[in-house]
Amino acid sequence: MGDQKLSRRDMMRIAGSVAAGSVLGAASIGAGSAAFAAPGGNKPRPVKQGPGMVCDVEVNNQSMLNVGRYKLAKSGANAFDIGIVFASNINNDGTGRAVVHHNENVTRVLQNVDTEIRPLQKQGIKVLLSILGNHGGVGFANFQTYEEADAFAAQLADAVYTYELDGIDFDDEWARYDLGHPVNAWSFPYLVKALRTRMPDKIISLHWYGPITETLEYEDIRVGELIDYSWNALYGTWIVPEVPGLGKDALAPAAVNLTATDPGTATLLATRTVAEEYGLYNTYNLTSADASAYLTPITIAMNGERTVYTG
Repeated sequence: MGDQKLSRRDMMRIAGSVAAGSVLGAASIGAGSAAFAAPGGNKPRPVKQGPGMVCDVEVNNQSMLNVGRYKLAKSGANAFDIGIVFASNINNDGTGRAVVHHNENVTRVLQNVDTEIRPLQKQGIKVLLSILGNHGGVGFANFQTYEEADAFAAQLADAVYTYELDGIDFDDEWARYDLGHPVNAWSFPYLVKALRTRMPDKIISLHWYGPITETLEYEDIRVGELIDYSWNALYGTWIVPEVPGLGKDALAPAAVNLTATDPGTATLLATRTVAEEYGLYNTYNLTSADASAYLTPITIAMNGERTVYTG
């Protein structure tokens, strides 16, 4: 398999706001059967009825703290349950070895966890670190041996435990596999197994995009039995992540760009999430501006409550 030609952000821009026809088959709003409450601390937290919401934050120009500024009006539960720091990279160290790289903006967030991340965690919001390819020919899908995959997993686990994060999110964009070893069937399963061994108590999630989505089982390793969540990565669309071993409650087929996806489409995708009994809804590009008017139809559809911006 060759490297993907377009990133998911390129594809999102090309697709624009998906036509409402893609979700017109959705049934009317159903009563969410699940209660989503991200655990945190010893204090009882408000319980959210219905699907949870994920937010991918571009920390190059936005603050992670924006994720914690939205509540549901009646219950007081967090509107967002998982925030993702976007993004650190899997880099080539010049010898073909994969190393974790944090750019200056991610470094700033990590070095200031007490003010950038702890407030979210104290609210019960889980904070993950996204890992992204970086044009170097190394990626999650082309490790040659378990030892190579485990060496990279050790670096990921070290970042999570050093900064007391809640887990790792894999995003297989921009690896440029054409510049390195070709994609193989064992690399990503090896990596996930190694990371789960090193992080038994943390979250591992998968953006549903790229070659790793086609290498989810190898010998006795089944990626879906080792990770916690997977979400669609093409904003403005509905795509069900096909991860054997993960149930509907751990999937987000709906994905929206909070500054680009048409609000009507976002609401229809939320309605479909409930109607088809999926547990999560994926969002991207939360800015410092008050987005409660955009989010309210989504949370009414999914959780029966409007969204309040707390500033």
